[in-house]
Amino acid sequence: MKHIFVVDDEKRIRELIEMYLKKEGYRVTSFENSENVLQLISEKSPDLIILDIMMQGMDGLELCTHIRKTSDVPIIFVSARSEELDRILGLELGADDYLPKPFSPRELMVRIKTILKRTLKDQRPLDKAEILTIGDFDLDTSKRIAKTADSEITFTIKEYDVMELFKRTNNRISMGL
Repeated sequence: MKHIFVVDDEKRIRELIEMYLKKEGYRVTSFENSENVLQLISEKSPDLIILDIMMQGMDGLELCTHIRKTSDVPIIFVSARSEELDRILGLELGADDYLPKPFSPRELMVRIKTILKRTLKDQRPLDKAEILTIGDFDLDTSKRIAKTADSEITFTIKEYDVMELFKRTNNRISMGL
């Protein structure tokens, strides 16, 4: 299960993002400010961080700069600051995406999935293509696609992950609780 940090001083925004993330099956850790985020990144290894810019104490831009010194974790800025200069600065400091407030939670979810899909592909060795066969179809793990003899099967990211997990574990999954 992918783990996402949400760092925003607006409780209503934090709760809205958290609700959508949990609905999509993500594990979420929320913060109302930048305190403890740096320490917990190394302990909990989030897969992505959603970060507000304007916060008390260390702002999001400064936090992003500190994160980039030790981690390549994907970062999406969500901010009321929507001027071109603000967006450029956020991206230059190392953010992977920038979404001005107010934003559509559905658009945020699509951006998260896109970034996670890209980073997952980046982590897979290109020379280790593996074909997993399940019933009448094959999973190509290097391309993350499923095929039958005559067509490609479309899965969501989560559906594909579940199919691959079933195949790799001989159709048995332990909850690991």
